Amino acid sequence: MGKEANIDKNGGVIWLYGISGAGKTTISKLLKEQLSQAGYLSIILDGDELRSGINNDLSFTQADRSENIRRVAEMAKLLAKNNILVICALITPLQEHRALARKIINENFYEIFINCPLEVCESRDVKGLYKLSRAKKIENFTGIDSGFEYANHADLVLLTADSTPQASMQILYDFLLKQF
Repeated sequence: MGKEANIDKNGGVIWLYGISGAGKTTISKLLKEQLSQAGYLSIILDGDELRSGINNDLSFTQADRSENIRRVAEMAKLLAKNNILVICALITPLQEHRALARKIINENFYEIFINCPLEVCESRDVKGLYKLSRAKKIENFTGIDSGFEYANHADLVLLTADSTPQASMQILYDFLLKQF
């Protein structure tokens, strides 16, 4: 991938999903840096950041989770049409949510499952969310009292329990090199 590569390429959407603490945000930041070094214009749409801004009117009910995914997918589609590689980092707990994103975006959509066992994610608990959920201070928390459906149609699965974020990003980057 050279500096001029992004000019002639369509954008695309790299949809990273998995439970909280699996490594979505960390991997997306590393990937953005790597893509930038290779001359690609990219942006991260992070679920936590979007929920504190454009999607702050949404709760974590199933209907609002679907609307969250719909909004993000529509934004990603618009950005990708402008030759931007969009890295989406969202829990995206249900297969129907992932299917909705794929349907909206349609072209150049890469579904990447960041697979990490609940016990490992809970032991990481960077944001203290699992502790709050266990104390019943957060409702509908994915993996605790709200379900997560494991990947059926992922284009790539990254196992992050025993891998460094850099190594996981490199596997993803190498996969993407074959797609562009």
